[in-house]
Amino acid sequence: MPLDIVVVMDPIGTIKTAKDSTFAMLLEAQRRGHRLHYVMPGGLSMSGGRAMARIAALTVQDDPADWFKLEQPSQIELGRGQVVLMRKDPPVDSEYIHDTQILGIAQLAGATVVNDPQGLRDYNEKLAALLFPECCPPTVVSRDNATLKAFVAEHGEAVLKPLDGMGGRSIFRARHGEANTNVILETLTEGGRRLAMAQRYLPEIADGDKRILLVDGEPVDYCLARIPQGDEFRGNLATGGRGEARPLSERDRWIAARVGPEMKRRGMLFVGLDVIGDWLTEVNVTSPTCIREIDAAYGTNIAGILFDAIEAKAGMGNEA
Repeated sequence: MPLDIVVVMDPIGTIKTAKDSTFAMLLEAQRRGHRLHYVMPGGLSMSGGRAMARIAALTVQDDPADWFKLEQPSQIELGRGQVVLMRKDPPVDSEYIHDTQILGIAQLAGATVVNDPQGLRDYNEKLAALLFPECCPPTVVSRDNATLKAFVAEHGEAVLKPLDGMGGRSIFRARHGEANTNVILETLTEGGRRLAMAQRYLPEIADGDKRILLVDGEPVDYCLARIPQGDEFRGNLATGGRGEARPLSERDRWIAARVGPEMKRRGMLFVGLDVIGDWLTEVNVTSPTCIREIDAAYGTNIAGILFDAIEAKAGMGNEA
């Protein structure tokens, strides 16, 4: 039975289809005969206690020059019989939080929301990794510059980052004794007003920052290693990292086995784990990527695995 797939995402006209995981999901949903609906930017609202969306019927095709078509927008109520894909990129700011609250109302009305709106609010992608301390490198989170600086001194070298960044933005590598450490910390914490994270620097980053995908708590068999290039220490694809698909290692599976059950329990159907060497550094729940790169390398259909899980969840919701 066809489902109505309602997608909340960044402007579809700006995506890079060869690398966009949301686009992979839309292609798969359309292939299965589901109806696609695109939420116009800023189109979520409330009326009379009901979650509403300004949507346009959407069709997609795997053509980098002409990949989507939208019909005339209309206003609908969100609820039973719909699957809402919440795929907006960070930052998780007040507008993002408000959108998840509206989607929580849609969920109460019977919509299946992926990922769960409460989980999206609860799981900061940096802090969520610390729920699994046995998987993580030494880490400290603080507003206090002296505490963060002492951590750098203790470990000799550390990575410093804000809690709300993405794509490698505002990530710094600091060594003990460097003259610019103070200004880095002052910038990240805004003079002690904002939390920042310090993690022990992992030299294994030279071999790649691995993105491991979980679907309903279970790992996909392959990951994408994002390998730094040139004089760049960050592996993020957005900073020029080279992607290399690989099978999961035993340690990767060990980490996934510890994180996966909690993600499943909290309704997080699609999650990306960032692993450097043997260590978990982030748990990405907002808009994990790397589907298309892994599919291209290994002939997988990760969006198909995801939609098997979505259809099972939506079917259970419809029977309730």
